[in-house]
Amino acid sequence: MKKQSTPWYAAALCLGWFVLGGFLAIGDAAAAESKSSTADHSKFTELQQDFKSGPEVTRACLKCHTEAAKQIQKTTHWTWEYRDPATGQLLGKKHLVNNFCTSVPTNEAFCNACHVGYGWKDDSFDFTKQENVDCLVCHDTTGIYKKPPGFAGNPITKDVEFPPGSGKILKAIDLKKVAQHVGKTSRDTCGACHFYGGGGDGVKHGDMDSSLSAPDKELDVHMDAVGNDFPCATCHMTTGHQVPGSRYAPTAKDVAGPRIRGKADTRNPTTCEACHGDRPHPVKTLQVGNHGEKLNEHARIIACQTCHIPEFARGGVPTKMSWDWSTAGKLTPDGKPYETKDAKGHPIYSSKKGDFVLGEDVKPEYIWFNGEVTYTLLTDKLKIKDGVIQINSYGGSPDDGKSMIWPVKVFRGKQPYDPVNQTLVMIHTAGDDNTAYWTNFNWKNAITTAMADVHAPFSGKYDFVKTEMYWPITHMVAPKGEALSCQQCHSADGRLKNIKGVYMPGRDANKLLNMAGWGIALLALIGVLIHGSLRIINSNKKG
Repeated sequence: MKKQSTPWYAAALCLGWFVLGGFLAIGDAAAAESKSSTADHSKFTELQQDFKSGPEVTRACLKCHTEAAKQIQKTTHWTWEYRDPATGQLLGKKHLVNNFCTSVPTNEAFCNACHVGYGWKDDSFDFTKQENVDCLVCHDTTGIYKKPPGFAGNPITKDVEFPPGSGKILKAIDLKKVAQHVGKTSRDTCGACHFYGGGGDGVKHGDMDSSLSAPDKELDVHMDAVGNDFPCATCHMTTGHQVPGSRYAPTAKDVAGPRIRGKADTRNPTTCEACHGDRPHPVKTLQVGNHGEKLNEHARIIACQTCHIPEFARGGVPTKMSWDWSTAGKLTPDGKPYETKDAKGHPIYSSKKGDFVLGEDVKPEYIWFNGEVTYTLLTDKLKIKDGVIQINSYGGSPDDGKSMIWPVKVFRGKQPYDPVNQTLVMIHTAGDDNTAYWTNFNWKNAITTAMADVHAPFSGKYDFVKTEMYWPITHMVAPKGEALSCQQCHSADGRLKNIKGVYMPGRDANKLLNMAGWGIALLALIGVLIHGSLRIINSNKKG
């Protein structure tokens, strides 16, 4: 099924409302917040005004919350960069090339709808200006606050025709109403960006999508909307606006046991062990069928997520498993871009982006992981192994004492690179200028513009190469009754069939050894039968 597509800015608009406005209104959360909060923001004098811009709201917030903006400006949510202390690599959205949307530079006005600031459209953005911090994007409780792509992270503050000449009007947001109803962060405010990372609902992570806005227990036992109802901050325990749990520096193995209230503890609080400890299974020696001790032995080398997240993308939202940019650029006979959708209405081809493979209820892949992550940077000479470039590489082995067996989503792509310089490339995709790929469908022009913007060399030649990027799976924790069974791993074709360096009964069978064992068992059985027969014969003789 083909249908004519719209210009990039129309796609941006649709994506914006889908990404940032597609979650449920959270009036109930606002009501709960008003009952528990010690402050009613609707009564604050500073908020009794009709705000004309986001920065005006922030200036009002800072009258009371004097240190908030300074704290935000020290976070990766603000800088979009992170220096890995282990590798020394400078990471973050500002610098990395990925294999979904590829890169941010030259696309800031589009991508930065998910930045916690206002107005970052190019290199002129002032990261030191406190009023550029967006308080509302994380603290809105009304559900009406939106920042459409194409507006450099600014909300719509007066009615505007968009796209220009389309006759479609974007209505202004009532910033006064939003400012007067701020509260704690929620799954909806975090999810407005994180559920939609990579350009759409569920695209990137696999274990995070809009189904976690109000999940049931079967989807996630922690976030179950009528049960534990954890907001993100329950695990991502934030201090001074620093949100722990970065995927740039994950914790693969935590042996320190549960965190204790009141005790200073600077380790990552988002690990399973931080609550459940490293011996999470109850041991009941007198209970028939209790395998707690054996399961705790497994927990020494197997991450909790391996057994307790049997599949990801389980909430009815598919995740992208692969993205092939090399097929982008096909047009209709009259020269227009188009989309092809599957039977459920999900795009599987786009002239702007290429081919996609989607997946639901996906079984993870499994690897040894020790928390060390190394990225292929824009300046790195490519290491192509078996025709594939690793966008990131996870360290780990069965022998280093730091690794555990982890579930991962492996996102596979095919994207442009420079075959002369042997480097990855950035792409200018979004914009209404004549070099943006979504406008002109000219790879060379789009790459040249992006590489010049970051002052990186480009030979003028491009080709496409297969890539892989790893994402740890840690959300969508199933009820304990849905955890993997022994047989799902301990079999020749089980979940862990590709895990090396560990002996697994049921998987690692040796044919000769098995034959010898069964032979001995058979001989023993024959011996028992002979012995029993002789005793019977002898007893009959005595009788």
